[in-house]
Amino acid sequence: MPSRAPDAAREDGTDDECARDEGTKPPVRHDRVTIRRRSRNRTVPGPGTAHDGPPRRVPRDTEGENVEHGATTGTPGTGVEAARPPRRRGRNPGVLARAVVPALVAALALAGCQAGLPDLEPGRTPSATADAPTTPDPQPTTTGPSAEPTTEPESSPAEPETPEPTPDPEPSTPPPSPEPTPEPPPAPEEPAELARGATGERVVALQQRLADLGYFIGAPDGDFGPGTQQAVWALQKAAGLSRDGVVGPATQAALDQGVTPQPRSGSGKVVEIDLDRQLLLAVEDGRVVTVVNASSGNGESYEAKGRTYRATTPRGTFHVGRQVDGNHSSSLELGDMWRPKFFTGGIAVHGSGSIPPWPASHGCVRVANSAMNWLWDSWHADPGTTVLVY
Repeated sequence: MPSRAPDAAREDGTDDECARDEGTKPPVRHDRVTIRRRSRNRTVPGPGTAHDGPPRRVPRDTEGENVEHGATTGTPGTGVEAARPPRRRGRNPGVLARAVVPALVAALALAGCQAGLPDLEPGRTPSATADAPTTPDPQPTTTGPSAEPTTEPESSPAEPETPEPTPDPEPSTPPPSPEPTPEPPPAPEEPAELARGATGERVVALQQRLADLGYFIGAPDGDFGPGTQQAVWALQKAAGLSRDGVVGPATQAALDQGVTPQPRSGSGKVVEIDLDRQLLLAVEDGRVVTVVNASSGNGESYEAKGRTYRATTPRGTFHVGRQVDGNHSSSLELGDMWRPKFFTGGIAVHGSGSIPPWPASHGCVRVANSAMNWLWDSWHADPGTTVLVY
């Protein structure tokens, strides 16, 4: 029968029995070396007796293989084959060393060759394994330059930084552009529309201009109130403009031109009442001293105490007659009159809280209470003063 087949042995070159022997008796390192050296020079006797024939050198691999399988080293068919019992590898550490050491050396050599092969150039042979350490050297040198290009892109971001200073001077130029922005503030003034409720320097200028032209108005205070509105109405009436009480372009133009009504009387102190323009003029020797907004009879019919009357203001030359220094109630129960100065019958110039820019009374001439006070206290339209209605 043939000796134990190779499949009975383990993949690492040991069988079960050898494993048990190795567990009880570990091999010594120097014995392995000794056995390895002997295996190279070991001889076996030739056929016949132990000393018959010349000794024959057995190669290390063949010997180890024969010993491993328990075969004799002699020539088959001789008595030596039967006489020599098969040697069991598990019981001899030397055999194990001869089997394992070459396998390990071959594995290490194979691993070293495989690790070095990728580094070899196409024209070089594996025999130049000693040059393998030198071949990796060029690899780091090649990787070194490869890292240098990585630094070069880093310098490229610095280039965009140089354009950044160029925009910096640009923001410095816009500051001169804000100079046109102050110009728009005059733009709101250009609409030049001032109405009741407005305040500010422009109102002060308006009030001062009206006063200089002789329109009745209080001291300038920058508040566009009822008194300023009355003066604006008077200016618009004198200029023949729409009576809206708003200082627009046309009204401002009349202010700039200094429009004032012209009197009809030439001497003495005269109260002139212009029914067409609804104005009262205080005139001295043919010169207009003050222009007052007024509202006369509206020309409509009305009833009072069972009688029908027409609300008209008679035209002609009259004189101040009876006057009441205070609030007076109409005898026809038409309302109260402030400090009236009667110039014909029950028709008088008196103060009122409602003086629209159009005719609205029952026949009397209404003016603002403050204007009536001026006629009494400042201008002194005493009884006998001429009243000219036209």
